[in-house]
Amino acid sequence: MPNLRISEAAAMLGVSDDTVRRWVENGRLASTTLDNGRKAIDGKELAAFVQRMTETAEPGVTVAASARNRMRGIVTRVLKDGVMAQVEMQAGPFRIVSLMSREAADELGLEVGSVAVASIKSTNVVVEIPEA
Repeated sequence: MPNLRISEAAAMLGVSDDTVRRWVENGRLASTTLDNGRKAIDGKELAAFVQRMTETAEPGVTVAASARNRMRGIVTRVLKDGVMAQVEMQAGPFRIVSLMSREAADELGLEVGSVAVASIKSTNVVVEIPEA
């Protein structure tokens, strides 16, 4: 695995060299010392660090949302493959189909019979006139 200079690691993370140095000094990010005496970051270590950085805290209870179309319903179908999931639910007379990552569907524990809320917000809504 390649060793990345501090400046290379900083550029990949979108932060300054000083920020990466502080993370190394604080023990948040492991470094190695190269033969020339300079510090470097192991590529695997940097990848693991980035994954730890992206783990977010649970948001807690939502008290407001920008999506105005929220419909409570029941999950009627869940199709999963290796990466994606298609979740269908019935909310009153409305059939709602959502495509999401399999990871999201698994984390939500979605299965047929689950009660869920569909929040729908779109900048592209098609409005049609039915035949009279």
